[in-house]
Amino acid sequence: MRIALFSDIHANLPALEAVLANMETQQLDAIYCLGDLVGYAPWPNEVVAEIRKRRIPTIAGNYDEGVGLWSPNCGCAYKTDTEKDLGQQSIDFTNNVVTEETRKYLRMLPRQLRLTFMDGSKEENKIELLLVHGSPRKINEYLFEDRPEKSFLKMMEEANADLLFFGHTHKPYHRAMPYEHEGQTRYRHAINIGSVGKPKDGDPRTGYVVVELTPESSLTQKDSIKVEFIRVPYDVETAAQAVEASPLPNEFAQMLRTA
Repeated sequence: MRIALFSDIHANLPALEAVLANMETQQLDAIYCLGDLVGYAPWPNEVVAEIRKRRIPTIAGNYDEGVGLWSPNCGCAYKTDTEKDLGQQSIDFTNNVVTEETRKYLRMLPRQLRLTFMDGSKEENKIELLLVHGSPRKINEYLFEDRPEKSFLKMMEEANADLLFFGHTHKPYHRAMPYEHEGQTRYRHAINIGSVGKPKDGDPRTGYVVVELTPESSLTQKDSIKVEFIRVPYDVETAAQAVEASPLPNEFAQMLRTA
C-alpha cells in the first residue's frame, strides 16, 4: 500500500499541478490532502476546483477554516507587526475572491482523518494512521522537529496514533521515536509532510510524502515503515510573477523564490 500525502498548497496552482503530475508517475493506491488549500497566492478557487475534480480526500487547515467562516483571522502565529499586516492582506484578498461554492466546501472539510491497517486479526498487527493539519489537539498548533520526544509520544498516545501525519510548519521531517509496550520496544512515527505551495526549508521546489506499508510493516521494526520525501521542480517564477501582478503583497512572490 503506497499512500501519497500533501499539504499547504496555499493557492499556488502551478505548484499543485507539478505535484499532481508527479504523482501520476508513481504507483499510488491512495492520495490525501492535509489542508491549507488557500491563502498567499492568487488561485484559491482553481486549487479547490482541482482537488474536488480529482475527489482527493481532504481535511481543513487553519486557513481553510478561516476563509470557510469568512473570518478576518487565518489562525496564523505571526511574530511581527509586519508579518501580521502582510497576513491580513492575504486573508482579506482571499476572502474577497473566493466563490461561495469554494467557501462552502472549505467550511465543511473534516478536521481529521484516521486510517487503520491490520494484517490479519491480531491486535499487535494493527497500525493506526492519523491525519491532521496542525496537531491532534489544535488545527493551528505548530509541531516543529525539535519538540521534545516525551511530548510527542504523550500526544500521540493520547490520540491513538502510531503514525501521525501533519503539515502547517512547511518544514518536512520524519521522526521515529521508541517507547516500551508490554516488554517490547515499539516506534511511533511523526511525519511533517512539508508544503506544496509555500516551502520554508530553503528549497523552493514543491513536495509531498509517500508512505509505504507492506505485510512486513511493524511498529517493532523502525525501518519497516518506509517514508519518502519527494521534491518536484516547478515554474516558481510564473507563480511569483502572478503574485506580483495581483493585489497581494510582492513579499509573497519573493518568499516563493527563496523558500
